This record gives sequence, C-alpha cells and structure tokens, in this order.
Amino acid sequence: MNISKCLLGVYYYTKSSYKIWKIKRLKVDDLVYITKRNVEIIVYPGKKPESPYDFIVKFKEPKKRERTPKHVHLIIEMYVKHAYNPSLTLRLRDHILEMFKHIKPINYFPPKLQYFKPEHVEPFKELDRVGEFSVEFILVVTELMAIQEKTNYPQGSLTESVYSDFGVKDRFSVIQKALLKRLR
Repeated sequence: MNISKCLLGVYYYTKSSYKIWKIKRLKVDDLVYITKRNVEIIVYPGKKPESPYDFIVKFKEPKKRERTPKHVHLIIEMYVKHAYNPSLTLRLRDHILEMFKHIKPINYFPPKLQYFKPEHVEPFKELDRVGEFSVEFILVVTELMAIQEKTNYPQGSLTESVYSDFGVKDRFSVIQKALLKRLR
C-alpha cells in the first residue's frame, strides 16, 4: 500500500517537473528574432482549436515586461510614421502588402520568417525617427502575425485587409477594423 503511494508520488513529481522544464524551455528556445534595438520577438504555443500549430507573438524591450502586439498597435504606428513622411510610409505599406503574397501556412513550431530579410529595412530607415516601433520590428511582427493568421484561418485576411485599407480608407474605419478579433 505505501509502495503504491510512493510510486504515485514519484509519477506526479516527474510529470510536473517535465511540464515545468517544457515551459522554461519555450521561453528560451522560441526566440524568433532580436531587432537592432535589442527587442526580443518571441512566440509561444497557442491554444486555438483551428490549428495545432497556433502560436502567440510577444515582444520584450530591454528592461521592460513582455507584451503582446496587436493589429491596432501596428496600424497606429503606421499613422504616426505617415504623419512624418506620407510617401515613404505608403511605400512601406506596399512592401508589407507584397510580403503577404509570399506567406504560407505552417505545420511546425516555432514559426520561421518566410519573407523578411534585414536589408528590407534600409529603404525605410528614415521612418525610425518617429514612433515607438522601428520598421524592422513592424516588418518582423507583421509577418509573424500574417503567418499566424494563414495557419489558423487559411481564408482569413484581417492583417492584409488592414494594411490594404491603410492610406486608402479613413483612419476611423481602418483602426476600427484593426480592433476586430477575427475577420471571417
């Protein structure tokens, strides 16, 4: 009787130790990208039933807590950059729209960047003078969000739709759309 309780205790201890190890491993192993400003872009496994390869995008700036970027954060940042240099920001938007054409759903974890290359930042470097996020950050996070959307909702288009509307439709409707959880 005591031996079975002891074995059961060892089993639960081993099981919980494995879960703790797995969670700690994710925090280190699933770093996708570090920007030149030392912002870590990290992914964690998601829980959406639509896909076993769902993931959550997060970022951590030096000496700050981890945060989750949202569509609305990125689109407002685009408006800040647009106020500073409209034509260059619209070229950045066009670059992002081109990127969407190359994004494919994934069947693995963690995700890998499919389109971004560090040299993509150079033509838009001037836009880093304003706003909270660098162009490098916007390009990497937007691509990860697009991969996430294509993986979970292959017919979904919220991320692409928000950028397509940017600079074309009025700010209110673009920001309103960016606040949506999901567009079917």
